Amino acid sequence: MKGSVQVFQVFAGSLEGNPLGDSSTRPTPVYLPPGYAENTAERYPVVYFLHGFSGSGMSWLNTSPFTRNVPERLDALISGGAIPPCLGVFIDGWSALGGSQWMNSEGIGQYRNYVARDMVMWADRTLRTVAKGGARALVGKSSGGYGALVISRFHPEIFQHIGVHSGDSGFEYCYLHELPVALGPITRAGGIEPWFRDFKERAVATKMRGEDHTVINMLAMSAAYSPKKGEPLGLELPVDLQTGRLKIETWNRWLVHDPVRFVPKHVDVYRKLKSLFIDCGTKDEFNLRWGTRIVIEELKQGGVEQLTHEEFDDGHMNVNYRLERSLHHLVPRLERS
Repeated sequence: MKGSVQVFQVFAGSLEGNPLGDSSTRPTPVYLPPGYAENTAERYPVVYFLHGFSGSGMSWLNTSPFTRNVPERLDALISGGAIPPCLGVFIDGWSALGGSQWMNSEGIGQYRNYVARDMVMWADRTLRTVAKGGARALVGKSSGGYGALVISRFHPEIFQHIGVHSGDSGFEYCYLHELPVALGPITRAGGIEPWFRDFKERAVATKMRGEDHTVINMLAMSAAYSPKKGEPLGLELPVDLQTGRLKIETWNRWLVHDPVRFVPKHVDVYRKLKSLFIDCGTKDEFNLRWGTRIVIEELKQGGVEQLTHEEFDDGHMNVNYRLERSLHHLVPRLERS
């Protein structure tokens, strides 16, 4: 690597007192391009990266056998002259439930504020950034891609370039079929809290079971989309634990947060963005291809002209190579002064 990665401990006031008791100080890797330390007068645009569910800021640094991780891919693009130099900030959205969906939720915490306020203010204060929306890109994959759509909906002036890779959308297709799958382990354990207690003990002592991911994913989504004070873990599943019947009012609370629903209502906001890159695999195991296609149709019908949409012949997992496509598209468009 010709550039370097430095890990900072970033305090986020927005996360103080969050309901899950997660730390408000987050380890945050930052990619610094070649020459950053020597050329102390130059300022750089920034790409902010949002990881997927069950990821963390530090997970971006994981070694990828026989290939490159994302900081290494970013470095190769810059070192090879494919894109101009930029900073890369790898934000940590881990929670005790495995993720946050990068939104403000009474069940998890103020993660949208953490990204749009705390992280940007920290970066502009600590690093030599070009401190303007046109010099910032927000790029995410899976739940991170969903987060990029959510955050840009509320803060188009802060992040004016957006990259969405396989983002959660079309909730009937990507979530609904997982709810009854999650019910089995929860009912066998005697409820949400006993299941979660056993899950934490078992995962620490040995490892997660194959069925655990679906359950913790549905609990995390419920904490994000349908938090409810006084309920176990402060959340409400949109299905009855005894009968499996869909609880329509609770499910409708989820649907409000579906990009298929909120993008058409806020398409004027997305027209304010300077560039928007969205992709999804044709073999995506969570059926995200279809929700993505609906979102693309709504954006086009809403007159979002600065939109680039791609599909690729692959699934949902191990597709970080696709971030090279969004970086190719977005970074040259970032303002540099």
